[in-house]
Amino acid sequence: MQKRLTGKVALVTGARSGIGQGIAVRLAAEGACVVVADLASAEDTVSDIRCRGESAVFQQTDVRNESECRRAVETAVKQFGGIDVLVNNAGIYPRSTLEQTSEEFWDQMLGINLKGPFFFCKHAVPLMRQRGGGCIVNIGSVHGLGGAGNLFAYSVSKGGLLAMTKNLAVALARDRIRVNYLIPGWVLSQTEIDIQGQEGRDSEWLEQKRERLPMSRFQTPEDAANIVAFLASAEAVMVTGCVLNADAGYSVRCIGTENA
Repeated sequence: MQKRLTGKVALVTGARSGIGQGIAVRLAAEGACVVVADLASAEDTVSDIRCRGESAVFQQTDVRNESECRRAVETAVKQFGGIDVLVNNAGIYPRSTLEQTSEEFWDQMLGINLKGPFFFCKHAVPLMRQRGGGCIVNIGSVHGLGGAGNLFAYSVSKGGLLAMTKNLAVALARDRIRVNYLIPGWVLSQTEIDIQGQEGRDSEWLEQKRERLPMSRFQTPEDAANIVAFLASAEAVMVTGCVLNADAGYSVRCIGTENA
């Protein structure tokens, strides 16, 4: 593999499993030193990267806490000398309608999905400026473009993240800091399987959904990781403020007519 990120330092939030883990492993394979940030232990991700002869460290982080976000960025500086790539992947997606959304639920959803990326951008951007530029990838959702009735708070949080992405892309362009929004599509993680199960949807229902997807398969963490690796590389030097749909065409369909 051509190592397009040799000499770069990346920080990936929510990298214990799923999409975040896939992104962290791929960026390391491209030559980046990676800070793996997560609320729960992500030593498996770090071990996987190190077993391949690449560099990574784990930093326990609650993205709702600004001081912990700042400490994770500082870890990138202390361990590897700076930060070039920030991937705001940490997120939650429990279901709720407007009426079901309590203040506590709302605060948790926006705290993790929107406030966390704000904190990380706030503390990473000055360091990227010092290095002459950088790349921020915000992991979004098709629901940030429209929404669904049972994903009210989640959709609002991802819509806010999209607005943040476009604002920062304009504000930071002269600093050569690129900011993009990636829609990864429907990844059938264990968390997703559990959520669907709680709503009475079994493996047969999921198989029927898979057959109806535009490319007849769910996405994988590697699908998203491939796009992030490109965005972080010099090949994407002119790409900023973009919404990249890596969802096999799902986002161009009408999504408001059925629950996800």
